[in-house]
Amino acid sequence: MPPTDRAGYLRAWSALHGDYDVASSVLVRGWLALTYGVARPLVRGRVTPGAVTTVGVMLAIAALGVAALGGPWASVAAAVLLVASALTDSLDGAVALLRGRSSALGYVADSVADRISDLTALGILVVLGGPPAAVLAIAALTLLQETLRARAVSAGMNDIGVVTVWERPSRIIAVTVTVLGCVFVADTTTFALIGTAVAGALAVIGFGQLVLTVRRRLRGHDAPRVDRIRG
Repeated sequence: MPPTDRAGYLRAWSALHGDYDVASSVLVRGWLALTYGVARPLVRGRVTPGAVTTVGVMLAIAALGVAALGGPWASVAAAVLLVASALTDSLDGAVALLRGRSSALGYVADSVADRISDLTALGILVVLGGPPAAVLAIAALTLLQETLRARAVSAGMNDIGVVTVWERPSRIIAVTVTVLGCVFVADTTTFALIGTAVAGALAVIGFGQLVLTVRRRLRGHDAPRVDRIRG
């Protein structure tokens, strides 16, 4: 039965994420409260989770395209589109939960859409003048963090492990602040360099946090059977 109030929604979300304690993170709790409030009218309007996922990816791509135009208004528009994309990326799961129609396929599609949006957001740093090699390294660390978490869960870690400093909200915040900073300057390269440096530091710290958590949580566990975990 789908949840009927915010408390029920938080419990359902926690159950889908290995009984993660939502109360342990102000960031997670606040983000989930926001997505719950926005998702409710979408559910009443019979909007499907798949439609929300598609819109989120399109908004992220649009943010990259608008940022490439240059100029203050383009930066403002790109920031708005980026935040809207981030919110939409979380809404598809919220809509699915509130409709009582969560599915394995939808879960996988949502994860793929999130990674596309992550990479597109980081691409904005390059468009603004950030060093491509550094941004590529940040993108690699981001994908490694998500791959490590997914494999750790498959190997026996029964929840997401830890909310690092480099999760979806902080990635969007880092790029959005950089984009907004570019509104006030003619040459965006300086802000892009600063934003890339900050994103790089957070990516390294976040990956390290997860590595330490996974090491602690899986120490002493037997390896999963080959017929269960492939790839």
